[in-house]
Amino acid sequence: MTTAETRERLYLFDTTLRDGAQTSGIDFSVNEKIVVAELLDRLGVDYVEGGYPGANPTDTEFFETKRTQKARFTAFGMTKRAGRSAANDPGLQQILAADTDACCFVAKAWDYHVKVALGCTNEENLEGIAETVKSAIAAGREAMLDCEHFFDGYRANPEYALACAKTAYDAGARWVVLCDTNGGMLPDDIREIVSEVIKVVPGDHLGIHTHDDTGHAVANSLAAVDTGVRQIQGTLNGIGERCGNANMISLIPTLLLKSAYSERFEIGVTTQKLSEITSISHAFDEIINRSPDRHAPYVGETAFATKAGIHASAILKDPATYEHVTPESVGNRRRVLVSDQAGKSNLLGELNRLGIDVAKTDSRLDRLLAEVKQREAEGYAYEAADASFELLARRTLGEVPNFFDVKSFRVMVERRFNAMGELTTMSEAVVKLDIDGESRMSVAEGNGPVNALDKALRKDLGKYQLAIDGLELVDYKVRILNGGTEAVTRVLIESHDKASHRRWFTIGVSSNIVDASFQALVDSINFALMTAKVG
Repeated sequence: MTTAETRERLYLFDTTLRDGAQTSGIDFSVNEKIVVAELLDRLGVDYVEGGYPGANPTDTEFFETKRTQKARFTAFGMTKRAGRSAANDPGLQQILAADTDACCFVAKAWDYHVKVALGCTNEENLEGIAETVKSAIAAGREAMLDCEHFFDGYRANPEYALACAKTAYDAGARWVVLCDTNGGMLPDDIREIVSEVIKVVPGDHLGIHTHDDTGHAVANSLAAVDTGVRQIQGTLNGIGERCGNANMISLIPTLLLKSAYSERFEIGVTTQKLSEITSISHAFDEIINRSPDRHAPYVGETAFATKAGIHASAILKDPATYEHVTPESVGNRRRVLVSDQAGKSNLLGELNRLGIDVAKTDSRLDRLLAEVKQREAEGYAYEAADASFELLARRTLGEVPNFFDVKSFRVMVERRFNAMGELTTMSEAVVKLDIDGESRMSVAEGNGPVNALDKALRKDLGKYQLAIDGLELVDYKVRILNGGTEAVTRVLIESHDKASHRRWFTIGVSSNIVDASFQALVDSINFALMTAKVG
């Protein structure tokens, strides 16, 4: 058996702040880059690639000082341009002047790109690779080379692609990284080509950089490791250009928890840090202002969720029956979903997760289960709206006070010309509430009827107002359940508390879309008040 002393070291290179920044809709500020670098350092990756010094003001400022404590802080840039020396290439010199431990340079490894994109000869490209690597080493930096389009280049001209890799290695590069830039390779392609590269560059000097255009970025990275590569490049939550990069959040647990890798390799992330990976993944999503992927491997909200009654019964007896790893090992939790397929096992498991202690023989359980099944038959989907389910459960068990009563609501939508002669649409909502026997009426205008209702509902909750000050609606989804303009509509609302950073989902169902929306809004506010423990 392989021991800890004989395991090989596998290195993790994170490029979230450089290649991940190519993601559509993501534009990191300097402060966001600093926070992400701290997250990566905390996780335990070996390299943090921060961007391209000199390419833009954000990256230039970010590289004014080293941003990591343990990870090797890495700058990215291009090899020197043809026709000038390394010392006279301003771009290269800016990279070498940055306060970093390492430099990762990108070079064309496909002769077609050398001709079309660089407009130089194959020999000049090889010369640029060698001089750039030597200049970085002379400047006291660890040097590595990203062989861009390596696999496509190998298919077109294997001798030249191999020459690019070998030139960098011979010049002293610590890592020669093979890039599937177009993301079109499959695991067998990776194994076949890497096995040829290892004949000219040792595996402990090779890295792999994959994109997810076929959905195989993680599998391709692991195939490269199986074939001898010892550095993996990837990004947090798999962000990246087009379909994204290899997902570090999926790779790291696989490397640590699957014996095929854990018995052969050692990585810089400890099992203790692995237990934080779910929170790190979600924290990163908060930074880039997007909702976490509920179905993400290992860290998603439904990664350890069970719906079918027979599965739930088995998993409550022994979780290993339907779990490939323990949720606690990655900082996640087990969830037994409540739905129309549920039995008492699902219900008890979910109530236990919510911290609701109830005996299996309690007659209220039968009432709650019947209520859930009836509502799901009407179109509710509590597996997607955990906050609405918790409210329903606690109400049935008598644990939720009646914070307020909605007496009525009214919404008006008016289309008219404004003073500038422009056609506009305005929505106005009126909500009447009863709080402790006192009637309150609030009026608000909004960008559409749901927004107007949301504003009016939250405008004046009396003694509860402070408890909802940080509440915001962050997502709103509508599904038509049975067709036609008179169809039953399901509305799912995602809410967020800016103070606690907690997110929750509530649901409403009605033949009237505004009524369905209002149900979900009321549940959201009631859930916020319940969790704030006001009363």
